[in-house]
Amino acid sequence: MSVAPLMDPRVAQLIDANLDRAREGLRVVEDWCRFALDSEDFVISLKDWRQRLGRHHHDIYKQARSIDKDQGIGLSHPAQKGRHSPLEIISANCARVQEALRVLEEFSREPDPDLSKNAALIRYGLYELEVKILKASISMRRQEKLQQCSLCLITSPQKDLIRKVAKALTSGVKMVQFRSKKGADIDNFLQAKELANICKQHESLFIINDRIDLTLAVNADGVHLGQNDLPTKVARKLLGNEYLIGRSTHSLNQIKAAEDEGCNYLGVGPIFATPSKPELKPVSTKFIHEAVHKAQLPWFAIGGINNSNLNEVCLAGAKRIAVLGAIMNAEDTSQASLELLKGLQCKSK
Repeated sequence: MSVAPLMDPRVAQLIDANLDRAREGLRVVEDWCRFALDSEDFVISLKDWRQRLGRHHHDIYKQARSIDKDQGIGLSHPAQKGRHSPLEIISANCARVQEALRVLEEFSREPDPDLSKNAALIRYGLYELEVKILKASISMRRQEKLQQCSLCLITSPQKDLIRKVAKALTSGVKMVQFRSKKGADIDNFLQAKELANICKQHESLFIINDRIDLTLAVNADGVHLGQNDLPTKVARKLLGNEYLIGRSTHSLNQIKAAEDEGCNYLGVGPIFATPSKPELKPVSTKFIHEAVHKAQLPWFAIGGINNSNLNEVCLAGAKRIAVLGAIMNAEDTSQASLELLKGLQCKSK
């Protein structure tokens, strides 16, 4: 490979700066993929790009470096102080690399065509990889939140739904499942959208019952499916890997099937009789004992659970519960949520 010997020193300095910028940004993204996502495929691609740019970082560029005369040294932007999350840092560094590669592509086209070609190839490759990295990061964050959940609130249609859910979230509920038997009408969408925003404000998961279209429309964290709903494979194809998929299970065989299909969490029950699912026969706390030893995924005991029987559910081995009436039918949803969370915390010790 050849570099024009009579290169304008200003161009050489510019190329040097942008090679540094691109390689540094790639390293930031690479380390996130290595230590946080544990993704060998992502790391291999990023390391290869970084090494390829390193091979093009010739002495003629490094010798043109003049830090004392660089007017950009030490300059910052308020946007840099607004990067609080890993995703914001990753997005910013991907943009930094892409911008630097574009500069390299333009200014090295004549003096160093091989660098220009590689800069273009890496830039387009990063456009695609960035999307995969962000989706994998979102999936990881949702999985982490799921692991931390002990109480899932299932909603029921009522006039003051938003207020009740907001109070429950303020009390510490970290997962809300929106259940509505309405069709795809505008009121249903607007209600789900408002709940999704409230859940995000409280760093809580928002799950849609049954409806994949609504899950995507309001950018919920996932969907919960019953035994007669879409197959997990179809749901995963429509949603992608970054969304959570839950499945209701009523037997050990159904638990095994849901895990084999790639679900993220399970509903186990109904433990007791429940007005919301009168057609299902209660499986009793015996099923909890079985799930404790067989289930590999996070699971929520569900069905008729309230403060009066919570002790029995916890003694059977349940660490997570999902409730509807125990909170939604309470006069004070905040107090009801606090009592259930306190009961779960005490029984888990």
